[in-house]
Amino acid sequence: MEFELEKDICFFDVESTGLNVVRDRIIQIAFVKIPANGGKETEFEALINPGVPISAESMSVHGITPAMVASKPTFQQIAQKIHDFIGDADLAGYNSNRFDVPILLEEFARVGMELDMTNRKTIDVQRIFYKMEPRTLAAAHLFFTGKRMENAHDALADVKATINVMRGQLEKYKGVDLYDDNGLVEANPVRNDMKQLHDFTNDSGMIDATQRLKYNRDGVIVFNFGKYSGQPAAEVLKKDQQYYQWILNKEFSTQVKNLVRKLVND
Repeated sequence: MEFELEKDICFFDVESTGLNVVRDRIIQIAFVKIPANGGKETEFEALINPGVPISAESMSVHGITPAMVASKPTFQQIAQKIHDFIGDADLAGYNSNRFDVPILLEEFARVGMELDMTNRKTIDVQRIFYKMEPRTLAAAHLFFTGKRMENAHDALADVKATINVMRGQLEKYKGVDLYDDNGLVEANPVRNDMKQLHDFTNDSGMIDATQRLKYNRDGVIVFNFGKYSGQPAAEVLKKDQQYYQWILNKEFSTQVKNLVRKLVND
């Protein structure tokens, strides 16, 4: 099945030094860009010297050792190439909304660059899968393609498996409604429509990828953590300058810091 695209879409995956999107670094990144005009798919893949230690837990998953990346370029050295490859394409991946997208945004921020997300749709294939058939990527690949995936946790292999899974999901869930214990949740939610898949795989109430800020029922931005949880963020930040400075100086994502600055300055 071919995707119905209004603009290019980049499927991507990263392997990293650990699982903290602020502290950890990308050590492998891979993209497959599918053009909206039906042209040829293009690929980009790179190993990256993170400049920080790789955790033993991470090495046990992806098998990338310090020796393998010691002579590789840093993110700063290839940041412009990655930025140019993505262009204005939408982004898709597996667990990408919670990990791959925010860690990529952090890497760009560290080198003084920004990947503008304003008009960019993000589709998390894991969210489709977990909502419809909760399993892992390898199980998803087997379930939707009938084939076992090879080279799991290699970034490019994971990207290609993710593409296969999303194609399988669009076939399997064509015309299928989503129900929960209370009845119908959404009619035909998994459609070959990138905006619909963006809406389906994102929590509209959450504002940032790390889920520190969200909209309440009245559409007001409130904190989703800590002592001010549920309270209007702009009001709190303007009254409690110490809390504002604490957020700016602690390990919050660049996205959160930019949002609180905007709330204070508006």
